Amino acid sequence: MDALVDAQVVLAAQAGDPDAVRELVSSALPLVHNVVARALPGDADAEDVAQETMIRVVRHVGDLKDPERFRAWLVTTTIRQVRDHVRGRRPALPLDELPETAAPGQDLAERTANRMGQVAESREVLDATRWLAPADRELFSLWWQEVNGLLSRAEVAGALRLSVPHTAVRVQRMRERLLLARTALRAWRAVPRCPELSACGGVDGGDRWFKRATKHVRGCARCLDVGAPRFPAEYFAAQAGLLLVPAGLQAAVSALPQGVAPSAGGALKVVAGYASGKPLAAALPAAGLITAVALAVYLIPLPGQPDPPTELTLPTATGRSTPDTPTGTPPASSTAPPTTATPISFFVSPRGSDGAAGTEQDPFATLGRAAAVARPGQTIYLKDGIHRPTEAVELTASGTPDKPITLAAAPGDHVILDASQVGARPMLTVRGAHWVVRDLEVIKGPAGAVACASCSGSTFQRLSLHDNLGTGLAFSGAASGNLVVDGDFHHNRDAEGREADGLAFTTGAGEGNAVRGCRAYDNVDDGISLGAFAGKVNLDSNWAYGNGINRWGFPRALGSGHGFDLGTGGPHAVLRSAAWKNNGDGFTSAGRAGHELSGSSAFRNAGDGFALRDAPARLRDNLALGNREQALLGDGAVARGNTWNEQGWGGDVLREVDPASAEGERRADGSLPATSFLVNTKDPRVGAPMTGAG
Repeated sequence: MDALVDAQVVLAAQAGDPDAVRELVSSALPLVHNVVARALPGDADAEDVAQETMIRVVRHVGDLKDPERFRAWLVTTTIRQVRDHVRGRRPALPLDELPETAAPGQDLAERTANRMGQVAESREVLDATRWLAPADRELFSLWWQEVNGLLSRAEVAGALRLSVPHTAVRVQRMRERLLLARTALRAWRAVPRCPELSACGGVDGGDRWFKRATKHVRGCARCLDVGAPRFPAEYFAAQAGLLLVPAGLQAAVSALPQGVAPSAGGALKVVAGYASGKPLAAALPAAGLITAVALAVYLIPLPGQPDPPTELTLPTATGRSTPDTPTGTPPASSTAPPTTATPISFFVSPRGSDGAAGTEQDPFATLGRAAAVARPGQTIYLKDGIHRPTEAVELTASGTPDKPITLAAAPGDHVILDASQVGARPMLTVRGAHWVVRDLEVIKGPAGAVACASCSGSTFQRLSLHDNLGTGLAFSGAASGNLVVDGDFHHNRDAEGREADGLAFTTGAGEGNAVRGCRAYDNVDDGISLGAFAGKVNLDSNWAYGNGINRWGFPRALGSGHGFDLGTGGPHAVLRSAAWKNNGDGFTSAGRAGHELSGSSAFRNAGDGFALRDAPARLRDNLALGNREQALLGDGAVARGNTWNEQGWGGDVLREVDPASAEGERRADGSLPATSFLVNTKDPRVGAPMTGAG
């Protein structure tokens, strides 16, 4: 992002150059003005806060050690002034006294409103921010500048003294609360108003009324219908642009005196008018710094302009029917943008209640309760450590391709589902379509951890499924179009020590399934098994090791212990994968399908490296070393460029033979760990690259 003020200008201003100070002040003023106005909507003292901020900026610019960080320092200074003001701020206006915020260039705004029908809703956005907590209003003011391209996300995070990922979570939650406020406000202003909303009582616009109102609105189909905003808040930010700086303030800045002395003290003299008696206040228009969004011509999207950003959606009321797809197409002359949605979040905590609202502050107690109300585009967050459910959960609702339903650990939380009490079913069974299940750890399931029963279009990401009595992740039926990525499936067993795999496709048929970047290890049976599944499964950059070894003291362990068992269905494809120290074969198949295996490695397995005795498989650029037999292939197999087809391949060509680094912790983003294990020095085209999916 371009600098707000050139570093040389900042240096000159620090030295007292009047032209540099004037440029610095005039460049900083719009940003300060916008941050303050958005953080203090409707506050009569907002102009004073902006003036005090400019005084502080000029007074202390000499203390800035790195001129390149002027913008970040400016925003931090502005936020500090806002916080100081909020500590002594008077209570919010009652609901019925909320003024209709005037927009500059009102005649033009009204003409545009006649064509677009957006002016009222833009005002509602500003009115609704008054129900946000001070910290959220502060964040809103920074986010508004980010949407307009004036600040980067890193600069917003710096102003809040948060990390960028934490800031992203804060922004998402602020947007959700703003949506609730907008919906409640629109429902309250609707004519006729919902009688039950009116009956909430105590209508003073304060926090207690707001909590009662939003709790009602969440479960009221009527209020949701009349209150749901047509446009996302950022649509008005992006389309309307920034607030206009009042002409009086611009004129005062332009008329600043010329003569200054060096140093920050000299720079302060250039804007001495700010420092005594606030003389600029008289020059400001009545609206001051808190003018509303400058709608003007920005409200009319230009030809070729992208659709407005997607909006959050409220949970639907019980029994309300919400179609997954639109029932009709608006006429070409319609000026309203599509009302697409991004998720609002439900939260589940062991300390919650299923009679609660499901918010972060008032979470549900069980995943089943959240799953019953989740709709397309919404997210279920599990929080607060270990959950001990007493019932298995079936995810029967369906998202859509552009609005999946997400089940995940709350950002920053490590969530474990201890499934030991759920009975003889997997902890989670996905039966619907278009789910995203991610960042969860499931243990001790009496019948496995997670199952897909004819689910489709779903993603299973960064799951750790281990120490279950049954397969970690199992697919069956008409499963299709699913992706498993960056998961670890390990130490799963059954009561008899024979049939629990890390990940398995058991029976059924479906196309478009893929497994990438996963590890399946130390399971009693196979690492990854494709059973009798008839549809093609693509296995890319997966590692399977240590499977089929009796780690539980069974009198006799009967698991086959293969790394990758391609089963009797298929044909399947294996790419850039590796199998080592399994008690069975590295890669095997009992069927006759024409599997494809390329760029993969089998190392020191107790069985054979590549054992496809009956399948007309095609094998290319694979590495096999230290196995019982490197390759046992049927007559119809085609094998080229593999290590057993050529001379000069031995353990001495491997960079590393100790698997410790490959079996260690994943990277911070959840991808496979960095390793040189099994990487060869002879031909980089041969064997698994051990770097993850390309």
